[in-house]
Amino acid sequence: MRQLGLGKLWLTWLQLFITYKSMNPRLIGLMVLLVLEILQKILHRFHWIVPGYIMGGEKRSKEKARLRKGISILVATPGRLLDHLRNTSSFLYKNLRWVIFDEADRILELGFGKDIEEILDILGSRQQSAVAKDDITSRYSHFQRQNLLLSATLNEKVNHLAKISLENPVLIGLNDKKVQLKSFHEHVGPVESDLENEMGNSGEYLCSSDEFKLPAQLAQRYVKVPCGARLVVLLSILKHLFEREASQKIVVFFSTCDAVDFHYSLATDFQWPPKSQMEAEFRQMFLGCKIFRSHGKMDNEKRRATFQAFKSEKSALLLSTDVAARGLDFPKVRYIIQYDSPGEAAEYVHRVGRTARLGEEGESLLFLQLLEIDYLQDLEKHGVVLGEYPLLKMLDGFSVHGVKKQVKNLVTIERHPWVLSLQKALETFISTTPKIKKLAQNAFWSWVKAYSTHRGELKRIFVVQKLHLGHVTKSFALKEQPSLVSKSNQKEFKKRKRDEKQKGISKKRKFAKKS
Repeated sequence: MRQLGLGKLWLTWLQLFITYKSMNPRLIGLMVLLVLEILQKILHRFHWIVPGYIMGGEKRSKEKARLRKGISILVATPGRLLDHLRNTSSFLYKNLRWVIFDEADRILELGFGKDIEEILDILGSRQQSAVAKDDITSRYSHFQRQNLLLSATLNEKVNHLAKISLENPVLIGLNDKKVQLKSFHEHVGPVESDLENEMGNSGEYLCSSDEFKLPAQLAQRYVKVPCGARLVVLLSILKHLFEREASQKIVVFFSTCDAVDFHYSLATDFQWPPKSQMEAEFRQMFLGCKIFRSHGKMDNEKRRATFQAFKSEKSALLLSTDVAARGLDFPKVRYIIQYDSPGEAAEYVHRVGRTARLGEEGESLLFLQLLEIDYLQDLEKHGVVLGEYPLLKMLDGFSVHGVKKQVKNLVTIERHPWVLSLQKALETFISTTPKIKKLAQNAFWSWVKAYSTHRGELKRIFVVQKLHLGHVTKSFALKEQPSLVSKSNQKEFKKRKRDEKQKGISKKRKFAKKS
């Protein structure tokens, strides 16, 4: 590899959290390309520093050519990096100076632990005995190598990786000594830190994910919503936010790709029924901003274009799965809405981390059903306390058919005039729009499946058997009974499987004829 005039070589690999039972390699590729793009902007005046990348899905021959020419800063995915280390003789790393693990916790959670250990062994960066370590150092490099682990949450797996890859590690960026945490050096050995003097050499360091550290300027709230009114409340809050401040950016997180597609199409196309006095007013809810979507089933180019477009807009709405929860820097995002609760408490931190960045103010809102309210206690265990959103007060601000009605304080959310009016309009629109109705059915089906996949302690809070499926269908503005929606999806799934099987048989027959 090319040695810099600065005498440093950086090597980093990334991994992104994939939502709901899928691990799409294209998501990893997007992160690699985004990092490369930032590097190119930073280094455009330093022409002697050459950034490059290797990742799955690319042609190995092209990557080998790039490695042969020499790369100063290499961005890589774990699998492809290990592949080249094993099989590419032109991949020289004797001048390697820095190894950086970004999103180390997620790399390990996705099962790349063995790959990382083998990479460390090949690079000679794994902590060995003193004799073995001296032998490796003399064999691979005459430079002193530096390893870095970057992670928003530190857990047992990250501690293990730290133990095998770091020597006398220094903690950086954790400076809240009020947080009670377990000792880091019990897992990875002695630790140097600027905190040691402040904490009286007690040996307690900020390494545990038991408590989360969030920006002080982040206002966190939750909204308690009956299941059947979720869709209406979401649209109403978005309308309220953009009317309150037209020039702002909002990100809404969903649990599945199908849910993103449905809500995106609905938000883009929905109109009040013809001849309604409120049609022009409701259109302002969406015409006041541009709407974007991002999820794991989109290809890299589309997601990258979405990222760039949303980043450049002053007023925009992004609907996304957790592909946007890590590693992406969206400037000027004012509001984060978690429409579907995160699968783990730690993911809550990553989601809200898209706002209140670099000292700017931000707000976050978590949707909870009545039966999910215990989730607040789970967050409180991690030091996260949320205030309640004034939902009824917000709903009272809307007019029905041009007239603001005086609503009694005892009225429920489901019986609120605005909620009833908007729910009826949504159901009418979807029942008369076959394309969006199909998206709603798919979103309902996948949402229920995603709801049943909560792990660990969250299983006792998010219990799929406690859901009223009739109310769930209502939250997708479907008039049909849940059993009919499920039968429709099951028939389509069986038909798709039959078609795929038939295509496979046809291909085999064609191949047999050719041979």
